[in-house]
Amino acid sequence: MQTGRRMYIETYGCQMNMADTEIVLSIMNNAGFVRTDLLSCADVALINTCAVRENAEQRIIGRLGDFNHYKKSNPNVVIGVLGCIAERVRRNLIQSKDFIDLIVGPDEYRKLPALIEAAKNGNKGIAVKLSRVENYDDIIPFRTGGLSAWISIMRGCDKFCTFCVVPFTRGRERSRLQSNILREIEEVTQLGFKEATLLGQNVNSYWDGTHDFPDLLAAVADVDQNVRIRFMTSHPQDMSDKLITTIASRSNICHYIHLPVQSGSNRILELMNRTYTIDHYLNLVRRIRYAIPDISLSTDIMTGFPTEMEDDHKKTLDLLHAVEYDGAYTFKYSPRENTKAWSMSDNVPEEVKNRRLSEVIDIQRNISLQRNRTMIGQTVEVLVEGPSKKSTTDFCGRTDTNKMVVFHKNGNTVGDYIGVRIERANSATLFGTQEHVFDQSPASITRES
Repeated sequence: MQTGRRMYIETYGCQMNMADTEIVLSIMNNAGFVRTDLLSCADVALINTCAVRENAEQRIIGRLGDFNHYKKSNPNVVIGVLGCIAERVRRNLIQSKDFIDLIVGPDEYRKLPALIEAAKNGNKGIAVKLSRVENYDDIIPFRTGGLSAWISIMRGCDKFCTFCVVPFTRGRERSRLQSNILREIEEVTQLGFKEATLLGQNVNSYWDGTHDFPDLLAAVADVDQNVRIRFMTSHPQDMSDKLITTIASRSNICHYIHLPVQSGSNRILELMNRTYTIDHYLNLVRRIRYAIPDISLSTDIMTGFPTEMEDDHKKTLDLLHAVEYDGAYTFKYSPRENTKAWSMSDNVPEEVKNRRLSEVIDIQRNISLQRNRTMIGQTVEVLVEGPSKKSTTDFCGRTDTNKMVVFHKNGNTVGDYIGVRIERANSATLFGTQEHVFDQSPASITRES
């Protein structure tokens, strides 16, 4: 390969895609490519895609128009589409977008250098085969430093929720070896990262043949107690008491769990193939809050799933009040090809989906506001992330419960652990005044309830 060839990459979608981009950067760097942040300077331009929801897909298709414009002015550039869209709609892309030179699915990134070389010689390439073994366990992701590191611990999903394309775009579950994950954690701590997030479509089902997820989580936390450990995402069916106890046992494991519920209706949950009931879910929430009183919980809520009635929707609203989440990611149902729900009647009118979504958002916003207001007067530990987006005189950072905090700059720097006394709050953000700087060790700090 020609040394120093410039590569540009954009990433869309979830944290798994961000972690995948670091794998791609490592593969390409080893092949002699250097990264550029300017599309206009690229010899190779890649877009790492998401296909979980239709609106994300449409955004990416729109962005590809800009790539096409660049290719017209620079015919020698190689344009590539990576990730979930690449696997899902490969034929449509290659037929309707003649400027695209290669399409590479999530399990075929090792082939990128060879496919790019072939594309330089006029040969379009498609590599989208799903693997039952590929987890890139031997590849060290390309990181240049920072505050938070994404650590992929497994790939794929075996749940087959009827609305979800992940098993069809990322394949079946396979886990990395705990020993290799621990080596990666040691590396990111040496690079100065202050947080590491363990990633998987369902981290609770991690199993490397010897160790389950609580084993892994405890071992990761013990590598360096100065580093906060987060994880996502959990499936309610597979969250064990062992995992809850493990979270409570290590002070640098963040007291934040994303626990997607999707709907408050057992009938809809069954149609979604979520494999738990609302009673099971609420009992799980009670056990978590008993063991970890200051836990922060967030969730996913989907409105307008096929056949959803007003009574189903009301049960979702009732669930919001019952659990009182700190935050929620809310979506309208959008049909995805290959999923079982694709064959169901998408019979909830768009205006009804929108109205139900608005009701969910309004209720959750008010709950988030009330929960955040309970923090007023408390002093919380905050990891400084950087300048506030809305004020040049303020910094922002997160608590270990994943709440955003804005505070006046006071000589601190990115990566500091500081104590901030909360003075006011809205539904998304806490605002306060710095009281002191900690000794850089979350494990030495007494959690404030």
